[in-house]
Amino acid sequence: MAACLVRPLGRTSWSVGWPARWCVGAALLCTIGAPVRAQVDAVVTFVGDGDTLYVQGAQDPGRQRAVRLYGIDAPEICQDGGPAAREALQARVLGQPVRMQQLGTDSYGRELAVVTWRGLDLGRWLVEQGLAWSYAVGSQPAPYAAEQGQARDEKRGLFAQPTPEPPWRFRRRHGSCRAMP
Repeated sequence: MAACLVRPLGRTSWSVGWPARWCVGAALLCTIGAPVRAQVDAVVTFVGDGDTLYVQGAQDPGRQRAVRLYGIDAPEICQDGGPAAREALQARVLGQPVRMQQLGTDSYGRELAVVTWRGLDLGRWLVEQGLAWSYAVGSQPAPYAAEQGQARDEKRGLFAQPTPEPPWRFRRRHGSCRAMP
C-alpha cells in the first residue's frame, strides 16, 4: 500500500488511529495531489534514541537517513528511561533490515514512518513494553493508546514508576538531548 508523503504542520508526528483512520487519511491526502511513496526497505545503521533510527536504503547505499517512529514519543536519551528504550530498540534492529511506510517529515527534518521489523510494528512494540508513550497530536487519539493502557496497568517499563515524566514535559523543562551518528 502506498502512503502520501506530507509534512504535518508544526508537530513531530501525526496521531491518526492505525490502521483504519490512517488509511482514510492517506487516501484523502493522496486524492488531493500529495506525492505518493511506496514502502521502503532499509537497514538500520544507528539507533539515536527510543524513537529515532538511522537507516540506509538499497536505492541510496551511501546515504544515511534519520527516521522518527510514527505514533510514539520515547524518553529523551538523557531522561530516566531513555537509555533503556534506546538499548531495547538497538538490540532488536541494529544492523537489521526494516520496512518503512513513509508518512512525512517531522519538525527536525527526520522522515516520519511506521517501521516494521519481521512484520512487527516497532512503535507498537515499544509502547507495549512500557518504553515509550503513544503520542497524540491535537484532539486525535493516540494510535497505541490501548497498548499504553495495558503497559500502565501491568506496570511495565516506565509505568512501573508512580508518575513517569512524559518526554514532551521533560523537553519543555530541559530541552532535548540528541544522540547522532
